[in-house]
This record gives sequence, C-alpha cells and structure tokens, in this order.
Amino acid sequence: MAAFEGWNDAGDAASDALKYLHRLWGGKRVAVIEPDEYYDFQFTRPEVRRTNSGARKIKWPVTKIAKATIPGTTVDVIFVHGIEPSYRWRAYTAELLAKAAQLNVNYVLLVGALLADVPHSRPIPVTATCEDPELRERLNLQASEYEGPIGIVGVMNELSQLAGLPTVSLWAAVPHYVAQSPSPKASLALLNKVEDFLQVSLPTGDLTEDAQAWERGVNELAAGDAEIAAYVRQLEEAKDTVDLPEATGESIAKEFERYLRRRGSDQP
Repeated sequence: MAAFEGWNDAGDAASDALKYLHRLWGGKRVAVIEPDEYYDFQFTRPEVRRTNSGARKIKWPVTKIAKATIPGTTVDVIFVHGIEPSYRWRAYTAELLAKAAQLNVNYVLLVGALLADVPHSRPIPVTATCEDPELRERLNLQASEYEGPIGIVGVMNELSQLAGLPTVSLWAAVPHYVAQSPSPKASLALLNKVEDFLQVSLPTGDLTEDAQAWERGVNELAAGDAEIAAYVRQLEEAKDTVDLPEATGESIAKEFERYLRRRGSDQP
C-alpha cells in the first residue's frame, strides 16, 4: 500500500490514511529509499529536529517502507510512504519495485487524493480503478478512463502492472474550496474503501469524530460567506441528483456489510 505526499495528495488525505493504518497495525520499518538521487533539496527541503536527548538532527526526505500484519489474520501489508520525487521517476519506481520483490509483494494498492468540485457536506467520493483484467472482474471495478497529466502514483500504477503486480488505485475527491490539510473526511472515505477491499474492520471512531468536527467547521465558514454558501448548495444539488438512484441500492448494501463486519469484530 503506497501513498505519496505532494501533487497526488490533496489535503494530505492519502498519506494520513496510510499513517493511520501504519499506527493501527504497528508497522515496523524494514527499508528506505535514500533521497539523494531523486529530490531537489531546494524544493523538498530537509528539516532539522531535536531528538529526545535534545541533540539537533537533520531529517532527510527518505521514502519509508514498513511491514505489518493485519491483526487476527496471516496477511502482511507493506506500507510505502514518501514525497513525490523531483527526478528520475522511472528509476525511483524501479527501486521501489525491487524492494517489493524482496518482500514478496503480491498486489499493490495505491491511494491518492485530488481536488474536485464536490460538496464537503456529502460523502466524499472515492474512485477505485484497476487495469488488471482478472482482478478487475473479481473486484467488480472499472478501468481508468482518465487522460492527462499524472503524478508518481500514475507512474507506479503502470510500472507495477508491467512488473506483473496487479494494482488497484483509490482516489478520494477533496472539495477544492477546502484544500488545506488535514482532510479527515477524505481520509476516512479512503479507509472505508480499504475495509471493503481487505474485508477487515477498522476502529475509525476517533477519525469519524475528526471528520464531523471538520465538516462543522467548514459549515461555519461557508455560512459566513454568501457566495461560498450558494456555491456549496449548487454542488449539493448536483451531487444529490447524481446519487439518488444509488442511495437505495449498492451504497446501502455496502454500508450494511461494513456494519456487520464491525459488529462481528466486537463480539467476544
């Protein structure tokens, strides 16, 4: 599972979702990709931090690779978290894929977030696509129809496929008028999709509260600006019109399945 900060990560929603799972499942670092060949340090600057002993230490923008086992299962997950590199994307991706081969990775799950014309007051849309015909049919997904500029997530998607690793991409749509970090509602939407794909239950209570507080805060901001309030109402009407047929079908079924999984995990 991989997420990259920067162009692919509106509101830091994708990287925050990955960090949540890393903490939840107790991920342990197993490797890094060193930054020297891939970053312009005048653009992605290293930072100086204080250690627990009070010493000053430079923190370089390494790509971290960690491993965790999903509790109650024998499924191992590899987390890849980095910043979109400045240079040599193909070499960077090839180095990541070499690490994936060493760690016996079977599938790749890429998470990203983009700015979109969606209302903050409705469920955050998450698009799931897959280019592998067999996996796409098994998961009932669609191939991506996007054409245009891409980031490192798009490069990782194609080169993973070429390396024989079936890949699924999840993209959350973050309201463009509240693009700043954090975006807990978008992170929560991504985690709900991860639950569906992995058939696991995630204790997202704290994040749900953060998402509700975030939505209330945006409501207050919108209420103080008549132009923004009118724009949000327009987005809400458009979203409700599109989602109306689905509201009585597949979306309700998925929510019920998620509820049953969580209820089952709470049983002694």
